[in-house]
Amino acid sequence: MRVIVTGGAGFIGSHVAELCLSRGHEVVVIDNLRTGKVENVPEGARFVEGDIRDLETVKRLFGEVKPDWVFHQAAQAALRPSVIDPWEDMSINLLGSLNLIHTAVDRSVAKFVYASSGGASYGPFAPVPTSEEFPVQPNSPYGITKHSVEHYLDFYERNFGMAWMALRYANVYGPRQDSEGEAGVVAIFSRCVLAGQQPTIFGDGSQKRDYVYAKDIAMANLLSAEGSYSGVLNVSTGIETSVLEVLAAIQEAAGTTIEPVFGEERVGDIPRCALSSDLAAEKIGWRATVPFREGIAKTVAWTKEHYGL
Repeated sequence: MRVIVTGGAGFIGSHVAELCLSRGHEVVVIDNLRTGKVENVPEGARFVEGDIRDLETVKRLFGEVKPDWVFHQAAQAALRPSVIDPWEDMSINLLGSLNLIHTAVDRSVAKFVYASSGGASYGPFAPVPTSEEFPVQPNSPYGITKHSVEHYLDFYERNFGMAWMALRYANVYGPRQDSEGEAGVVAIFSRCVLAGQQPTIFGDGSQKRDYVYAKDIAMANLLSAEGSYSGVLNVSTGIETSVLEVLAAIQEAAGTTIEPVFGEERVGDIPRCALSSDLAAEKIGWRATVPFREGIAKTVAWTKEHYGL
């Protein structure tokens, strides 16, 4: 299969590209390197530097590659920047996605797999664990734009027959996650404690999230492309882990005992989030396979080696 991975120089996208290559697929990565790094692009993938907001770039790329599958991972993926600058968030997450979807329809792409969001979509009042049936109530501009793309995908399927999948990710962690941003608490905490610095916890640390390892996420993407199902699926473990528990696991793996600093709770944050992945198990045969502490140990080990800590 010929595959395009948007954001393939980034955290999750690079894992998707790597898995596709291991299965013998021809992979082309497009990334504007705003947060991605060329070093993340796996060997064997063709790299194209470009912005998905540029429709002519997207059309030219699809015309050259003639992809069978598109894995759309590129995004503005942080909560606070979406509150501060919702226009920028919208231009990347909504306009960029629409450019890709419309072009995919024109080029008769067989499957369009989209990285949606679980925690940012369901909002603060969702039952735990949350199923796909619960009404979406985004609590941030980021959540609004990520969810809105699902409606475009549904429209293009109903009117033009495009097969698609929107994977509502829980909190993804693992090697290659950016420790400089705000979206990856595992990456941020790992680098902090390994460097002997105090990590900052926003709020009291009791906030609970559903943490799923990046390689499990990549497998969900591949199974989505290979399968015949179109629609929305949660990709998650269904297990709640507090921020304090995350830090404790990282400290155990790193062999450190550094006290955190506590800051103000962030606007748009929610107290609890865990998603049910029962539908993913039924429709594409996917379940998370990497236990949390094992994934944390692998992430800390990668962080230590990558940053020389």
